[in-house]
Amino acid sequence: MTGTGKFRQDLIWRLEAVGFAGFIGLMRLLGVERASALGGWLLRTLGPRTGTQRTVLRNLRIAFPDMAAAEREALALAQWEQTGRAFAETAVMDLLVKQDRIEVVGLERLHAIRDSGKPVVFVGGHFANIETLAATITGSGVPCQITYRAANNPYVDAQIRAARARYGVRLFAPKGGDGARELLAGMARGESVALMNDQKFSEGPEVTFFGQPVNAAPGPSRLALRFGAVLQPMSVVRLPGVRFRLTVYEPIELEKTGDRSADIARGVEAITGFIEDRVRESPVDWFWVHKRWPDRVYAALGPLRDSSAA
Repeated sequence: MTGTGKFRQDLIWRLEAVGFAGFIGLMRLLGVERASALGGWLLRTLGPRTGTQRTVLRNLRIAFPDMAAAEREALALAQWEQTGRAFAETAVMDLLVKQDRIEVVGLERLHAIRDSGKPVVFVGGHFANIETLAATITGSGVPCQITYRAANNPYVDAQIRAARARYGVRLFAPKGGDGARELLAGMARGESVALMNDQKFSEGPEVTFFGQPVNAAPGPSRLALRFGAVLQPMSVVRLPGVRFRLTVYEPIELEKTGDRSADIARGVEAITGFIEDRVRESPVDWFWVHKRWPDRVYAALGPLRDSSAA
């Protein structure tokens, strides 16, 4: 990139950062409940008009083929509101935490992990507001590497990191080769790691998710087996009044049989089954906007018949 190109890109980034800072400032001025409501209203209004609505409806058809079209459309609309609320709430997460809006079931498990000094691999999916998981883990005193995908705009990324630091999330492991090394070094020091496990993954063991094949990330199981750690599932659901119920489930212990590939595959299957169970329990809380299944599964669906996608 030429000097002029670099200057132009930097200017664009700085302007974007000003806009992002303005958004965060507005959300904090509004407060937790009004910020959440505004974010929910915006995406409930705009989300169905985007091309991503097609992905949402196709995902719902794959997961719930026997659900009536009208019910799927209502669920699609409700999940847009959830997504908008979660995005806006990120700007006020520190206030949300201070106002004690997160109910934790199984908090004693986090305290036991903290007191043991031994690392675990936290696993979960994109439900309700995933930042409640990071805030709860670090708030319980468990040293943990929280993975994240850095924003392309470095000035926006700095603001995101600063916002997360306000509610205790200070350990970051960027994804990629450097991130993998950081995770390994962290676990060797006794720090836990937290990974989301419900995104599309082009490689890894093939498992079944809602009756269809998917490839799922083997990383969590590999880490657990390497360090003799357990997989610690966590999930969260949204409650009325911008409140959340976060559950720390029974840990998943992986057995070393001598067949490493098979051991990893069993871990991947267990995590994927856990995610599916949580989606079935509360479908509206899941992040339906990403393409979770392989292209061939979407191709087999045929044309959408839902009226909202016509």
